[in-house]
Amino acid sequence: MLVLCSRSRLTSSLIRRLKDQIANVSNHRSFATSEGHRLAIVNKRSLDILQDPWFNKGTAFSMTERDRLDLRGLLPPNVMTTEQQIERFTADLRVLELTTKDGPSDTYDLAKWRILNRLHDRNETMFFKVLIENIAEYAPIVSTPTVGLVCQKFSGLYRRPRGMYFSSDDRGEMMSMVYNWPAEQVDMIVVTDGSRILGLGDLGVHGIGVAIGKLDLYVAAAGINPQRVLPVMIDVGTNNEDLLKNPLYLGLQKKRLDGEEYLAVMDEFMEAVFTRWPNVIVQFEDIQNKWALTLLQRYRHKYRTFNVDVQGTSGVAIAGLLGAVRAQGRPMIDFPKQKIVVAGAGSSGVGVLNAARKTMARMLGNDESAFDRARSQFWVVDDKGLITEKRANLDPEVQPFAWKENEISLQGLNEGAKLVEVVRQVKPDVLLGLSAYGGLFSKEVLEALKDSTSTRPAIFAMSNPTKNAECTPEEAFSIVGDHVVYASGSPFKDVDLGNGKIGHVNQGNNMYLFPGIGLGVLLSGSRIISDSMFQAAAERLAGYMTDEEVINGVIYPSISRIRDITKEVAAAVIKEAIEEDLAEGYRDMDARELQKLNEEQILEYIEKNMWNPEYPTLVYKKR
Repeated sequence: MLVLCSRSRLTSSLIRRLKDQIANVSNHRSFATSEGHRLAIVNKRSLDILQDPWFNKGTAFSMTERDRLDLRGLLPPNVMTTEQQIERFTADLRVLELTTKDGPSDTYDLAKWRILNRLHDRNETMFFKVLIENIAEYAPIVSTPTVGLVCQKFSGLYRRPRGMYFSSDDRGEMMSMVYNWPAEQVDMIVVTDGSRILGLGDLGVHGIGVAIGKLDLYVAAAGINPQRVLPVMIDVGTNNEDLLKNPLYLGLQKKRLDGEEYLAVMDEFMEAVFTRWPNVIVQFEDIQNKWALTLLQRYRHKYRTFNVDVQGTSGVAIAGLLGAVRAQGRPMIDFPKQKIVVAGAGSSGVGVLNAARKTMARMLGNDESAFDRARSQFWVVDDKGLITEKRANLDPEVQPFAWKENEISLQGLNEGAKLVEVVRQVKPDVLLGLSAYGGLFSKEVLEALKDSTSTRPAIFAMSNPTKNAECTPEEAFSIVGDHVVYASGSPFKDVDLGNGKIGHVNQGNNMYLFPGIGLGVLLSGSRIISDSMFQAAAERLAGYMTDEEVINGVIYPSISRIRDITKEVAAAVIKEAIEEDLAEGYRDMDARELQKLNEEQILEYIEKNMWNPEYPTLVYKKR
């Protein structure tokens, strides 16, 4: 009898808790709260549910759901499987991508973006299913490079709100504004101020297209629940004269804020989002060089935040540089012996320099002497030429890599030496481009690289978009030779070298790292994102390729394997968080339990917490 009473009380308590949860759900927009197979409670029916992209299934609603949600008669009678839906969409896409052009300036890629965006607007689950199953084809459409064209045309392409806009006119209101977003949980925010969109410059409010595209990749690659991501635009004005004069421009038509005023807006935004969502991760994207490092240093020790251009790009570059060492048939530990000429000293260039130096130093013993020795492996060239200590108004971030005049003169070089002179004298193992200057690696520069002391010199033309690449793969292979290792920031096709040989193009896309970084930080519960996490992620990515692949010049894996790559990177981040005693756990996995997991169990834990695009079972609950 006592047992029965105890069970009765337990059951009543459970029922009360479930009723409370349902009541809470009915008071706001419903969101799925677990990955994989799930049930979602919705407070709408009929046409309203068909117009909600989060819960719309289109022709895949079962007959029982059609009855339950008052959909019978509003849809064709044949219930389609998701496979049939994808087949119908793909067949239409192949035809429509040739017929939806709005004019001669509308490329096929932009036509594909339009069609995918329309699917995203009406059926989010199907959109991500299509994206995941065709990731190699569609990642360049939803993100780089097509997103650059989307941002340029954003005012004309804007149809449906996606994400949030915080402007300098909203000062004093941001703490209340964040509650306008319907999700009770947000795991990932990607935010930009539109000041440096790819290599296109200041695009103002149009830059939100980049944040939207990056979060699409977070969902596809890392399995972050799409109902728990938030693209954000911080509109502090624009210095783009065309936008300031354009009557159809959607943003603030005033000059861009600077100095303390700019920082005040960013401070208020960060405080607001972390007040409502204390566990959110904020990724800064395409922030102009003058603010990128400042914002990173300002917030990284207080909030879970990182800058993908500074840290993500550098991590992918390090993975590629380590892969280039492997492609020479040498162990990665030989990396500190590489001579690297770096073209570009902006935020991305400095980020790569610092990360590469730390990697070398760690391999050399990780002491002060190791850091000093690592510095001597880099020659940095900007638009004024080789950087030495003689340079006036030298950026403090670049100072550690400035050669002393007496040291550099022994190499036959001096302050301001042109890139071709530096390559000719140094004979580098790696020519690394982060300049955002298309064609910088001219025929003359590439000819000079032919005298490299490396058995297999590497060329990293990492600037985006495609037109800003320092050289094309055809130029690299035809001028330097078949043995060169080539990597770029934007996608290029492999090069047919003749006689059955292929010149492999390795796209150093930061997509290889940032989804895994975000997922690893989320699942570890780390309160900050350390440099060592990026280091661990880069090394895991570099070791992902087989020996046979790297010997053939393949130093980055196929994007089609991105979900598996992301799991590996996330595992490396989680292990590093545990090692640094930063992990605090996630959901029902506390820090102590997390520490007990072996490598295989960590990967299983990650897999379990990745969202998959499967339609939830919908249950109607009246408000």
